[in-house]
Amino acid sequence: MSKYESYSKDQLEEHFSNFLIDSWSYSKVSCFARNEKDFERRYIYREPSRKSATTIAGSAYHGALAAYFENLRAGIEMSLPELERIAFEYIDSRPAYEWKLMKTTPTMESAIKKATDTAVSALANFMKEKEVYSLSSVHGVELPTEQWLSINGVDIPLPCHAEIDLVGDTEDGRTVVIDHKLVGKYTDDEEVKITRGKQAVTYAASYEALTGVVVDEVWFVENKASSNKDGSPQLRVFRMQMDADSRRLYEAMLYEPLRRMCEAVSDPDYVYTMNDSDNLADRAELYTFWCKTLLAEADDFDIPDGKKELVKQRQRKIRDSSLAMLSPRIIKTFSRNAAAFIQYDLSFTNMDNSEKIEHILRSFGMVTKVAHVIDGYSSDTYLLETAAGVKIGNIAKYRLDLASALNVASVRIGKDLVVYDGKSYLSIEAGKKRTKDLLWDGSFLQGRRIPVGMDNYGNTIVWDLDNNSTPHMLVCGATGSGKSVCIRSTIEYAREAGIADIVVMDPKYEFTGLMAEGVRVVNDITDIEGAMKSMVKDMQSRAANGTKRFTLVIFDEFADAVQSARSGRQLDIREDVQVGFYSSGLPKTKNIVTGREKSLEENLKMLLQKGRSLGFRILAATQRASTEIITGDAKVNFPVQVCFRVPKALDSKVVLDEEGAESLQGHGDGLMRSPEYMDLVRFQGFYYKGGMKRQTLRIEEGY
Repeated sequence: MSKYESYSKDQLEEHFSNFLIDSWSYSKVSCFARNEKDFERRYIYREPSRKSATTIAGSAYHGALAAYFENLRAGIEMSLPELERIAFEYIDSRPAYEWKLMKTTPTMESAIKKATDTAVSALANFMKEKEVYSLSSVHGVELPTEQWLSINGVDIPLPCHAEIDLVGDTEDGRTVVIDHKLVGKYTDDEEVKITRGKQAVTYAASYEALTGVVVDEVWFVENKASSNKDGSPQLRVFRMQMDADSRRLYEAMLYEPLRRMCEAVSDPDYVYTMNDSDNLADRAELYTFWCKTLLAEADDFDIPDGKKELVKQRQRKIRDSSLAMLSPRIIKTFSRNAAAFIQYDLSFTNMDNSEKIEHILRSFGMVTKVAHVIDGYSSDTYLLETAAGVKIGNIAKYRLDLASALNVASVRIGKDLVVYDGKSYLSIEAGKKRTKDLLWDGSFLQGRRIPVGMDNYGNTIVWDLDNNSTPHMLVCGATGSGKSVCIRSTIEYAREAGIADIVVMDPKYEFTGLMAEGVRVVNDITDIEGAMKSMVKDMQSRAANGTKRFTLVIFDEFADAVQSARSGRQLDIREDVQVGFYSSGLPKTKNIVTGREKSLEENLKMLLQKGRSLGFRILAATQRASTEIITGDAKVNFPVQVCFRVPKALDSKVVLDEEGAESLQGHGDGLMRSPEYMDLVRFQGFYYKGGMKRQTLRIEEGY
């Protein structure tokens, strides 16, 4: 047992404050031993690295195998198409800025194709030869561990973090830890014994500390995606015995670099050396990072708060010593020269975004010029002029290449041209970190044109309650996307517009604090069904009597409410009906079904279809873009469709009929489709701050 396991919470907090990192892993030790500067960049300053197509294919392969063995534990064997689908989803979900373009894959299209082809080949190999795993039972899949370990008889002062791919028992009762590896070529048997022993003992010790179960062997299963010319098996298993003598040897080999790494991260003044011969690190990334440490402050890096003081101390010393020997001008010049190493990655160059867009498109034979840059809240818009002979439709094919150059997850290219200052342009929108807020302001309201947000051109985007073409609005967005704030903003603008009858259906109890004069909040599902039934009855009364009154209905999480509401036989109306007489002369009755109530979904549909001409306006919101709820028929009733950030492109298609919402920035960054606008409009929603005009509701700040 490590002595650090007995430390109290306060002791651990004090202990960790002396280290630049909070845990060690085999990957960290290996990186430190290979190239200290790369270790510093990745794990201390947490600078992200771009990944090659092969690396992304490896992650996709791991994800598919994790699903396979997890299902196998439950007695379900997955098919190859199911595994491929998991790999494809992973590859498709990788943002453009995560991909590293290389000589063999100079475009996003070629990189994605290579990753896909590699993953497909690897999974086909696995399915043909999966018997090499030969396990009688599976104990753990993608098992995360964080354990204090003793290596070579020494208590290591940081816990070990490990992600163990697979743990199981063999037919003869041995417990094995398994690591999947997707490789370009097989590792030599003798090299495995030397290089993999340190990794093997790390995994074995971590699992044993977590479970108390002794590991007999560690297997490394290498899968070579490309076919062997001699027809030999594609999967090779390297089995490493975890007997006492082997453990002592592997721990001794691991301890030396581990000890040196722990000493380095406990000294904020330690100088991390660069290995120029390291083929696994990108020299341009390393030298660019080195220049950044000489000029930047700690706040310019993504460093956890608990480590920021140590890094600030380190940065002060680095900056003071560097400026004493080198001027900032020399460092910046060197940084520009270092960027020349990266032929296909523009994120480290000194080009501005307009120049990057022009450069990327010219590299594909399309001469363009960024004529205008529109500074927005959550995105910037670039308006492009194209030279004669350039097919504008072809530019969309290079959307991911543009995103990669701009270092964003994705860019949105408008389907239609934008007219700006009397001239037509192709628009490219790129997300960015929001540095300013669009504050709620009653002056944006005109009549009953409810402001929803503002586009990048400064135009207020509205939902016109008096326009017969836009009676109802559908709003969709994941947690943190800005959906709830849109609802609150709409309620406040509606009150400002003089709407005195507002009904809020709130099954998740999110808006209970908004109850005020003219605003009714209904929470319980039974009460929601009753309120909807009552409004349908009111609607029919208005139609019969010619009554004119305006009612705004806000229905949050309507998809969940519809699914949890009564349905089928639960809606049956039962009555005691006389069916005869007993011999005593008393009436004989029977409880029978005499009718059926309309469901919540049916009442909502009636209100949407008939209520539009009788003063009802409905905003329906949901987190789930389910095709079971948001069907084609349902969307016909919502001419105005708003989508904030959603997890998948498919969700965006369900709401808006096209992709785009999956790449939004969140916090009010949205897309709207409305009969009032020719094309899909990107906008920034309003943000609440104190001091609103006629603030009659208590509304919490923030998204």
